[in-house]
Amino acid sequence: MLLIHARRHARTGPDGVALLLEQQDRARWDHAMIGEGAALVVAALRGGPPGPYGVQAAIAALHDEAASLAGTDWPQIVALYDVLLALDPSPVVALNRAAAVAMRDGPAAGLALLDGLADEPRLRGYHPYLLARADLLHQLGHLPEAAAAYHAALDAAGSEPERAHLRRRLTAVDGS
Repeated sequence: MLLIHARRHARTGPDGVALLLEQQDRARWDHAMIGEGAALVVAALRGGPPGPYGVQAAIAALHDEAASLAGTDWPQIVALYDVLLALDPSPVVALNRAAAVAMRDGPAAGLALLDGLADEPRLRGYHPYLLARADLLHQLGHLPEAAAAYHAALDAAGSEPERAHLRRRLTAVDGS
């Protein structure tokens, strides 16, 4: 929780709209809290076989310790998602793994994994799945498909800050 909470001051812009990890000012992250959280992760993982919370914390530590999005250890994050998927074979974990694979191997690889999850009932209408798919389609230059996916994500978004974020992403794709 420390590792997630350490980023709280950078998660939204001055207008209250959510910022993606790559948009966040890492100088606003609480680095003392990150250090404390990372030390707790190391201690927890040395204490025996990792459980799902320990693996999730290790993933958060890798995000928090990276100087930039590009400097993130994506191969290690994918490996940790592989462990987490074995411990907790849920579609949400598979979704997060697909996003990490996209960062490691490119958007086409991530999109192929997401498309493999398309029939998963628990992801139908799930805003983060729809958004991830839209973003990868956008990155690949499939703009009409990306716009449709952003519209679906917008329909599924649960809060106004999420909808505002999606409207910005949609404007970048189709100018609407």
